[in-house]
Amino acid sequence: MKFGLRYCNTGRYVDPARAVELLQAAEEAGFESAWTVEHTVVPAGYKSAYPYSNDGKMAGGVDDFPLPDPLIWMAYVAAATTKIKLATGILILPQHNPVVVAKQVATLDHLSRGRVLLGIGVGWMKEEFDALGVPFDDRGPRTDEYVGALRALWGQPKASYRGDYVAFDGVYCRPRPVRGAVPISVGGHSPAAARRAGRLGDGFIPARGSPHALIELARRTAAQHDRDPRALEITTGVPETLEEIPALSAFGVDRVVVPVTPMPGMSMTITSVEDVLKWRPTIERFAD
Repeated sequence: MKFGLRYCNTGRYVDPARAVELLQAAEEAGFESAWTVEHTVVPAGYKSAYPYSNDGKMAGGVDDFPLPDPLIWMAYVAAATTKIKLATGILILPQHNPVVVAKQVATLDHLSRGRVLLGIGVGWMKEEFDALGVPFDDRGPRTDEYVGALRALWGQPKASYRGDYVAFDGVYCRPRPVRGAVPISVGGHSPAAARRAGRLGDGFIPARGSPHALIELARRTAAQHDRDPRALEITTGVPETLEEIPALSAFGVDRVVVPVTPMPGMSMTITSVEDVLKWRPTIERFAD
C-alpha cells in the first residue's frame, strides 16, 4: 500500500515555507505522493452545489479562501524535494487549453525527474466555467478529447490530433515526459467518472472513501474497452481505522491519501508537520 498526502496546497500550506516543510517531512516519513486541488476562481455567491458537503458549499461557505495554482505550487516544492511524487487531485481539465497543459505538465515532469502524476476531473461549478469563458455543458466529451490530445503531444514524435474541441497537425512538444507519458487518473464520485476512468484513465480517484461499486464499475468498463482492469491504479481516501487497510489492499486499492486540512466527510486529518512524521511506522507497517 502506498500513502499520499491530500489537499496539500490548501490551508496553512499556502505559505511557501510551510509547503516545503510539509513535503520534506512527507519524504522523511515515507509518503509516496502529495496531491493538490484546483479552482482558478471562485465566483462570489456561487449557486452550483459542491457535491461533498451537506450545505453544498466549500470551505464552510467561505468564497475568498486562498488556493494556489496546483502546477505552480508543485513546481515550487519540487525544487525542495527529491523523491515524493507530485500530483493533481484534481486539475479541472476542460477549463484549460490541453496543448498548454501538455507543455506545462511535461516540463514539470522533466524538471522533477519524472515525479508528476496528473489527476483530472470535469468540474462541477458552472459559475467558474462562465468566468473562464468555457462552455459547461460539454465538459465531459471535451475532457475525453483533451486526454487524447495530451497523450498525442507526449507520445508522438511529431504530434497530430483532430477532434471536435481540439486539433493540431505535425507539432513538436518538447521536453517530453521522462517516461514517455505522465499517468492520468480520473477523479470523481459518479458513475460517469468511473466509466471515464475505465475507458481512458491510468487510474481512478473516487472523491470520498472507497466506494466498491464505483471501483468495480471502472474495472468493468476497462474490460469492456479491451483494457486491463488490473492495471487501473486505484487511489482512495484513508479509511476511518487503519485496520481496514489490508481489506482495501485485497480489493486492489493501490494508494490511500490522508488530508492535511479538515474536509467534509473525512475523519482522519493530519494537523501539523509533526503529525506527518508520526506516520512513518504506519507506512512501514503496511508497505508490503
